[in-house]
Amino acid sequence: MTSNNPNTKTVDLKRYGSGSYLASDVTVLLDIVDKDAVADVPVSQKEALIQSGQRHYSDMLTLESSPSAMHEQLYIEALEQGKIRAATDIANLAYTLKHVFQKTVNNECPLILVSLVRAGLPIGVLLQRALADINSSYSLPSVHYGVSIIRDRGLDPVALQMILDRHPDSPIVFIDGWTGKGAIYQELAHSLEAFADPSHTNFANIFHQGAADQSNPDNTAVIPLLTLADPAGVVWLAASEEDWLIPSGLLNSTVSGLISRSLYTEPQSGLHRSVFYDNLIEVDHSLAFVDHIDAVRCTLSTPLQCLPTYKQPRYQTADLIDKLAAEYNITNRNRIKPTIAEATRAILRRDPERILLASAEHPDTVLLRHLCAQRHIAISVLGDKILPYQAITLIKQRATDR
Repeated sequence: MTSNNPNTKTVDLKRYGSGSYLASDVTVLLDIVDKDAVADVPVSQKEALIQSGQRHYSDMLTLESSPSAMHEQLYIEALEQGKIRAATDIANLAYTLKHVFQKTVNNECPLILVSLVRAGLPIGVLLQRALADINSSYSLPSVHYGVSIIRDRGLDPVALQMILDRHPDSPIVFIDGWTGKGAIYQELAHSLEAFADPSHTNFANIFHQGAADQSNPDNTAVIPLLTLADPAGVVWLAASEEDWLIPSGLLNSTVSGLISRSLYTEPQSGLHRSVFYDNLIEVDHSLAFVDHIDAVRCTLSTPLQCLPTYKQPRYQTADLIDKLAAEYNITNRNRIKPTIAEATRAILRRDPERILLASAEHPDTVLLRHLCAQRHIAISVLGDKILPYQAITLIKQRATDR
């Protein structure tokens, strides 16, 4: 892959931080602002503003506080329960990336990992460490960045351009933690449309897995997004399509480098913004989480698997989401939050109406059920009807949907 841009700039990205991760783990391309300069909007007020269309969710923040003792304990249990699976998934993803890219990347042109802030960050750090492990069979030169993506507003174009300018000859792979309905996949695909013309300078950086078939309008270019779990069936590469209790999905900033959800900034004004929660340092698990999973990965003895890749999204849960929307009279799909991770985060950050569970006693939904009992949130157990999801949160309607 060669750059044909004579004006390529060398961008110094080292001045950007890594949150509470190591500098070798990731460079987070966000403009970190003081939390005292950000309005702390209560959840109920934020919900009303979002649903009425007065404000976009990325213009407001509800500042995080320390997780409760029960929340912490359930995270620790989830980590113990899921550490071997998470480590195995990371090893298989790294092994697959090595298989795909070993002939096209090297020290001069490393593979560029771009994690979508925030859920992608811990997964990207684990992949960066796995690929950097020279004692493994999947060692591969790579550089890792964290970049903001915001629903309805897209991937931060300023951050992406900085990466392209710094690595003009390298392929990029995008990383998220899991898929819910596939909304972030669609947001990413929309943000990358500008690069989809094969004559574009940076076409090969992004569409290295296949261009669009001009004779078939349904066959679009391959978006190189990978996740740990892909219940929605939309990504190019995933460790599985199951909805399981990914430990990092149970916490927010304290397992994502102490970085807040990102706040939108107009491209002409610079990078998307974020808050660094320095007040939560004492309860931060970010480094401990990746250290723990990475240590387990180094002890694995199971044979590695080369995972399947997909050129097109399958949207295998789209019909289910449509049925739920009709059944619960929901016109705004953003009020439906599927997967254990999204359902849990929605309870902590949003104003939920009810939780739908596949099973009343599934061990992966203990925290969810505890939070529901604590906040008197209704639970409906629907069995196979909501599979492959184990849990779905429905957000309360606060105003007319838009």
